Amino acid sequence: MEEKNKITQLLHTPYEKEDAYHSLAMPIYQTAAYEFGSAEEMEKAFCGLSSEHAYSRITNPTVQYFEQRVQKLTGALSVTAMNSGMAAISNICMTVAYAGSNIVTSSHLFGNTYSLFKSTLSAFGVEARFCDLLSAEAVKAAIDEHTCAIFLETITNPQLEVADLRLLASIAREHNIPLIADTTIVPFHVFHAREFGIDIEIVSSTKYISGGATSLGGLIIDYGTFDWSCSPRLGELAAQVGSSAFTAKLRKEVHRNLGAYMTPQTVYAQTLGLETLEVRYSRQASSCLELAKRVATLPQVCRVSYPGLENSPFYAISKEQFGPCPGAMFTFDLESREVCFRFMDRLRLIRRATNLFDNKSLAIHPASTIYGNFTEEQRQSMDVSQHTIRISVGLEAVEDLFEDICQALS
Repeated sequence: MEEKNKITQLLHTPYEKEDAYHSLAMPIYQTAAYEFGSAEEMEKAFCGLSSEHAYSRITNPTVQYFEQRVQKLTGALSVTAMNSGMAAISNICMTVAYAGSNIVTSSHLFGNTYSLFKSTLSAFGVEARFCDLLSAEAVKAAIDEHTCAIFLETITNPQLEVADLRLLASIAREHNIPLIADTTIVPFHVFHAREFGIDIEIVSSTKYISGGATSLGGLIIDYGTFDWSCSPRLGELAAQVGSSAFTAKLRKEVHRNLGAYMTPQTVYAQTLGLETLEVRYSRQASSCLELAKRVATLPQVCRVSYPGLENSPFYAISKEQFGPCPGAMFTFDLESREVCFRFMDRLRLIRRATNLFDNKSLAIHPASTIYGNFTEEQRQSMDVSQHTIRISVGLEAVEDLFEDICQALS
């Protein structure tokens, strides 16, 4: 039999154990603990010597099935589901970083990610080295023997900058450090992270996967491609388990101790969203490209940013990495902060809300919200402008969305 399409495989991923009632949807295992037939079975489960579940903070059948389906779709070594995208990033940092180490990254980061690197991790002796990830020379200059990772967003939010992933991967390999990327803007059924040299992928499943902003979640996807024997933190473990060292450290220590595992109720909603991901994304991304083109024609708009537009400085590299429609988010600049606020207040169809890739289209003024507690100097260093509106495109008709933007600008 021919190998099935990835989405077909995802839809028909078998359960690890047959359901007693032959349910087509994985049941929600709403339980904290599990009973064992003997003390010996209990010991094996708690020590990781069997695949049985011991406690739902560590593993849960409903969550595990979701992880297996994502693993099937991505071809990853392992997938770990966390209760938010930020929890995924935090758990990764706690797995690879150590006091005295540094992470090479860009200042073009989502606000809370920037704050995590700049403030939270620094209190534990981990330095964030912000540099221009578009410059190979700048990246190489920032790396030293204590660099534990290169971290980036594949399409930055809200700057919409696109780095050359293969170039960064080659630099990472040259210096024996892992390349870690937040790929949320373009989902993994379109963008194949492993092919571009990404070792650890982060996805905020709150976005496309949740199926309409039903729930919070984050995924840590380990492709098993990095030689962890080079890592001061994981080298000793790599001698025992090889390419599984990152996942072993994460699942047997870090995520157990931090307690941020996804819940079965959340997973049920996200599993339903995962099944319709392809059809929803296809509509949202194509609508985004068309809407961005139309908004660029409006005289009140100073600039439109979307890597799928031919006048974008990132058009060529974006098309190579993500295809013709790189995600369902674009930004545009208006004359001033005051004009941005008036525009926001006049919207009738597009919702004033944070989040990305809801079924409904959303608008936000990033500088006054996501980056509202940053100083103006910090915002400028991150290229977050007071003139910028961010639009997350939903499932509505493009004509209706464009009409709403036009009337709000009139």
